[in-house]
Amino acid sequence: MNEVLKMIGNNAGKIWRVLDRDGPQVRSKILEKTNLTEDEFYGAIGWLARENKIRKEKRTYTLGETNLTEKIGTDAGKIWRILGTRTDMDVSSIARLSNIKKQDCYSALGWLAREGKITAKIMVRKK
Repeated sequence: MNEVLKMIGNNAGKIWRVLDRDGPQVRSKILEKTNLTEDEFYGAIGWLARENKIRKEKRTYTLGETNLTEKIGTDAGKIWRILGTRTDMDVSSIARLSNIKKQDCYSALGWLAREGKITAKIMVRKK
């Protein structure tokens, strides 16, 4: 497994463990408990959504069958088409070209990472 996939998968595991241990949580509490950046958080949410393990009700995330497939999956398809023509893009460029908010790009990239389709340094961000 390449480093990007390992990183996103590990971050997804952190979120899953918090939700399993503490129950439903809002984003800010998950960030506090996992020490993830927002970008890492959204990438991990995309990963968990692709695994059908996370739901979002209003502002609260919980474990369960996902209700995020339509949004994240659709965004992942748009991004996959863009990445098919170029591989040297950063998230800001992808967001601009796809007309998707940056946080939604990270979720879609997390989805694609779970599918094994992201192998570039796109998801890596220094703190």
